[in-house]
Amino acid sequence: MPVQKSRRTPSTRGMRRAHDKLKTPALSKDPTTGETHARHRISRDGYYRGKKVIETPADDAEA
Repeated sequence: MPVQKSRRTPSTRGMRRAHDKLKTPALSKDPTTGETHARHRISRDGYYRGKKVIETPADDAEA
């Protein structure tokens, strides 16, 4: 079974962990509704890249 030769220092451990932090998600603004949403995802209104792609329950109530 492998055993490390020497102990990792806190400095080395910190340098390794420096890349582990979470990045903020990329957000996009829909040109039609102006709503902010995650990139490559549809907005809550059912729009993707300015086009209506799915019907939402709010649309059914208005019609």
